[in-house]
Amino acid sequence: MTSPTSTVLSRAVQRLLRPLVRILLRNGVSYGTFADLAKWVYVDLATREFGIAGRKQSTSRVAVLTGLTRKEVHRLRQPPMPGDREIAERYNRAARVIAGWRREREFLDAEGHPAALPMSGEAGSFTSLVKRFSGDMPVRTVLDELRRVGAITELDDGRVELVTRAYIPKTSETDKLHILGTDVAYLITTIDHNLRSDSTEPFFQRKVAYDNLPDQVLPEFRKLSSGKAQPLLEELDRWLAQHDRDTAPDIEGTGRNWAGVGIYYFEAPHSVEEE
Repeated sequence: MTSPTSTVLSRAVQRLLRPLVRILLRNGVSYGTFADLAKWVYVDLATREFGIAGRKQSTSRVAVLTGLTRKEVHRLRQPPMPGDREIAERYNRAARVIAGWRREREFLDAEGHPAALPMSGEAGSFTSLVKRFSGDMPVRTVLDELRRVGAITELDDGRVELVTRAYIPKTSETDKLHILGTDVAYLITTIDHNLRSDSTEPFFQRKVAYDNLPDQVLPEFRKLSSGKAQPLLEELDRWLAQHDRDTAPDIEGTGRNWAGVGIYYFEAPHSVEEE
């Protein structure tokens, strides 16, 4: 007999798969390709996180946990899954440059807004900004990336001006799809943490939503939510920058951790099928 938990979980999986499969179909990813990816993730997680303490995770045990054959498990454990490390690195470094430009006094004008920066100079220049916040990435590479996504404009006098409040890829499908793989994973990881019976300190997870709104109020709500959310994220960015070793090398402590807060807007026609 199917348990209530299994029924609810199956329905939840159907809901979260709908927008994902919509993206896959739009990008020509077949069910067979998706199934192979799912198999790889099952094997990878079963190997890494569901072993028995003090014992090496065997192919047979992974097969039992995943329901796959030993032959499939052996095949999937051989080559590593291709990654998107280059895209992730470019995204993270470009985002840090924009955040530093908006936050650090050296790169602000007299009114506290991001200043138009000369390309070169020991301080207060685009070159010094990039060197401080992008690690060893070449200045020209960062300039090209910010130009590509429409984050900057180059003035007639040679200075570079910031024209956006965040790094948002606008042209590259690969960059946008990379965000799918990170942001959605963070949200599901938070939900997973909160679902565990041993979770004594739940992570913050809230939303506000109504399901009978007229078309005419949506533009106003988009504007309102954006106006409230962006300042909060910028405040949290300033706090995190003061405690992250990449931007504050003197910070002491042990371990290396990710932490952050994500805010997202959603809207869609009401659909009983997707409730």
